[in-house]
Amino acid sequence: MRRVLVLTMLSLALPLSLWGSGIDLTNQNGSISILTTGITSKGSQLNGFNGIMAPSGHALGSVSFSTGALMSGSIATGGTFSSMGSSFMVIGKGNFGQPKGVIFSGAFVGPIVWTLVSQQGQGLVFQLSGTIMGTLSNGKVVSGTTVQTIFTAQTQLAGGVAHIREGMTQVAIPEPSTLGLLGTGLLGISGVVRRKLALKI
Repeated sequence: MRRVLVLTMLSLALPLSLWGSGIDLTNQNGSISILTTGITSKGSQLNGFNGIMAPSGHALGSVSFSTGALMSGSIATGGTFSSMGSSFMVIGKGNFGQPKGVIFSGAFVGPIVWTLVSQQGQGLVFQLSGTIMGTLSNGKVVSGTTVQTIFTAQTQLAGGVAHIREGMTQVAIPEPSTLGLLGTGLLGISGVVRRKLALKI
């Protein structure tokens, strides 16, 4: 029984070690349309890709995203948007060493959190955060997180307009060797459990 418990704990810990490397992305500028039916971004520039930074006045590509409808809370004070019908796309220009074409194509999974971070007079700062899942240009299915910092004024927000200050996205890439290790561990656990069940019969 003790060995089964140890193997079970190892199998739970393995997924944490699967994500050895990843992609770090930053974006800035661009506007968003924000309505109760959802948020849609336009014109946000990809300015950082795994340490490659865009020179002043240039962009590495673009980042665009959209959410589903507002599920709870409010646009003015913060709430939760649905991931149903959402999207998240990163496209590179390939001009400074970053990939050219679609880098990541996917969508949000689970609730998307809309948080009022600060308010100074008419000025408002929000954060949009959530988990994303999709496909890289090489066909690998990956997941990650994104946090988009958004600013607006109360009069603009009433018209559904806001602007992206900065976005940070991290995409984790599973390593093949640890995926194999996970498979071996799960096979070992199933063997031990089967043997225990056979002894009871």
